[in-house]
Amino acid sequence: MSQPTGECADLRIGEAAARAGVSERTLRYYEELGLLCPAEHRPGGNRRYGEAEIERVRRIRHLQELVGLNLDEIRSVLASEDRIGALRAQWHSSEDHSSRTAVLRDAIAATEPLLAQVTDRRQQLDAFLGELQARLERYRTLLGELETTH
Repeated sequence: MSQPTGECADLRIGEAAARAGVSERTLRYYEELGLLCPAEHRPGGNRRYGEAEIERVRRIRHLQELVGLNLDEIRSVLASEDRIGALRAQWHSSEDHSSRTAVLRDAIAATEPLLAQVTDRRQQLDAFLGELQARLERYRTLLGELETTH
């Protein structure tokens, strides 16, 4: 999986893991899954990471913890975001009307499935939220009934 790198990759895996708030094993696992690529592999198999990779790990963790996506869903999100990033670069490198039209069509095609995925997740969360609210109201009603009878 491609990802932007533009700065010096000067962090060893332990340093990168600490900065990203994950373990070295997590970085290796993300690499195995194709979610993360070290900016550089040096002789002896040493991985080097830069700020772009640290931010990508933070994005993965955000999508896991806050949004609640699993790693397969995250792979899809990152692929869409990588594609949109490439399209953004194409947009800025061309002023040709037909090229920009094609870029925008591709951006729409990359964004629509992502929007559908997030909308579906939101509907699932809204349904769960409704269940929790109904359960809490029931508990409060039962508690109120018990307190008035005793």
